[in-house]
Amino acid sequence: MALSPSTTLTPIEQALTQILAGLSPVVGEESVAISAALHRVLAQEISAPLAVPGYDNSAMDGYAIDSRDLNAGITQFPISQRIPAGSVGHVLSPGTAARIFTGAPMPGGADAVVMQENCRLEGETVTVEVPVQAGENVRRAGADVQYGELLFSAGHRLRAPDIGMLAGVGLQALKVRRPLRVAVLTTGNELVRPGQALQAGQIYNSNFYTVSSLLQGLGHEVLDCGIVTDTLQATEQALLEAARGADCVISSGGVSVGEEDHVRMALQNIGALTFWKLAIKPGKPFAFGTIANKAFFGLPGNPVSAFVNFVLVIRPALARLSGLIEPPAIPWHLPADFEMEATGVRQEYLRVSCQHSAGSAAVLQLTGSQSSGVLSSVSHSDGLAIVPPNTAVKRGDLLRFLPLNEIVGHG
Repeated sequence: MALSPSTTLTPIEQALTQILAGLSPVVGEESVAISAALHRVLAQEISAPLAVPGYDNSAMDGYAIDSRDLNAGITQFPISQRIPAGSVGHVLSPGTAARIFTGAPMPGGADAVVMQENCRLEGETVTVEVPVQAGENVRRAGADVQYGELLFSAGHRLRAPDIGMLAGVGLQALKVRRPLRVAVLTTGNELVRPGQALQAGQIYNSNFYTVSSLLQGLGHEVLDCGIVTDTLQATEQALLEAARGADCVISSGGVSVGEEDHVRMALQNIGALTFWKLAIKPGKPFAFGTIANKAFFGLPGNPVSAFVNFVLVIRPALARLSGLIEPPAIPWHLPADFEMEATGVRQEYLRVSCQHSAGSAAVLQLTGSQSSGVLSSVSHSDGLAIVPPNTAVKRGDLLRFLPLNEIVGHG
């Protein structure tokens, strides 16, 4: 049920629940080389086609022995063979040692590796100078990955270590969901692109580059729909054109209550407005709805508000559209190193840095002005501190803290 766009301040938890409930993953899969799979969302379940490592091998440069010989009192071992990585030795002769290197297969008859630092070499004889237990410095077959083990489920977003693991089991290509095509447009007669000369009353369009960078970092395809002039007709036309070629549409600016803010009215005329206004600060004038059955997200024009809305609301929505399955960010709890008067009815998201002093735990400090127009407060921050509605902050109070790298999701 749509909420009243004129009076209702929607709590962010309610807004996110409502948005996610109405979204389904976009259809489409493709096969990509593993070298191009970073940040992509798996469209298949992957089980290990082989074990890693595939054989018992040495974890150290040293000497492979039968530990029973050492326990029987033998400390000097003739070196009967040399096994570098990539080679396979033969069964160890009783009472001898094999010179072995990290990663090399363990020879039959050997059950331990003595680090070379714990041995004394004299010609072709090695003396073991420390006690050794069976299995010491040996990496067992399957210790990393077992054959047939479920590695990842469909819906997993691939990170760099995941790519390495999949390469380690020999996979060359992966079936992934296709990237979302996200149309991005900005509104405002005052906006120009970087590189153009500023005229009186103009500013550079930073929001497009913030939003498009966030999208690219998540592996989505950005459709640049340009800057839209502040008229209702131009806004309606731009939104309709954006929706035709995209899976969803993001705009910035034009969602407040000014006479030159046309996005909300345009959305109501050509699509559906589900809700408008979030009970957060910054980021109250946020619109959500549909155009031609495509999800629409209307960001405020103030750059910090646009960023906060994106990471808190749009990113989880895009995850649902892309078939991504991931848990929500878990906040830390850190003490405030500042004081603030009680907030109003909106939940506040403060830009803060984590600061350490010698011998003390981390504390949260404000990164300058908390105005919604000061983007440098985000650039200089380590994340967002959450202050509930109608709450004052005293120095030492524990605040929920969302690290920037978690909520941006480019890890």
